[in-house]
Amino acid sequence: MTSETRVLYNDTCPVCRFEIDAYRRRALADGLPIRFDQLDQAVDWGLTPDQAARQLHVWQDGRVLAGLEAFRALWSAMPRWRWLARATGWPILRPLTKGLYTYVAAPLLYRAHLRRQQRG
Repeated sequence: MTSETRVLYNDTCPVCRFEIDAYRRRALADGLPIRFDQLDQAVDWGLTPDQAARQLHVWQDGRVLAGLEAFRALWSAMPRWRWLARATGWPILRPLTKGLYTYVAAPLLYRAHLRRQQRG
C-alpha cells in the first residue's frame, strides 16, 4: 500500500476508542501508513464534529467513505483484516452488515455520544 489511509473516529466513545486503538496498535506494529484523526479534526475533513460522531469515516484514494464502506476500506488496508473487508462485501453479507451498522450500531453509539455530551 503506497497511499495513506486516514481514519476519523469518535474518540469520546469508549467502544469506538477501544476498537480504533486495536487497529492503531496493529497498524503501528505492521508499519502501515494509516493515520487516526479524532473528532476535533473533523473540520479538516469538511465535516462538523457532530457529523463525524454519527459514524466512522475513512479517507482513502482521495475519497471520504462513511459507515460500513469506511470500515471495509480500513480493513482492506490492514493485512490481518482484509478477510473481513472481503466477507462484508459478499452479496449476502453486505446488505446485512450495512444494515446492522447503519440502523443499529451507529445510531446506538451516537445516542450514547449525545448523552455523554449532555452530562459533560
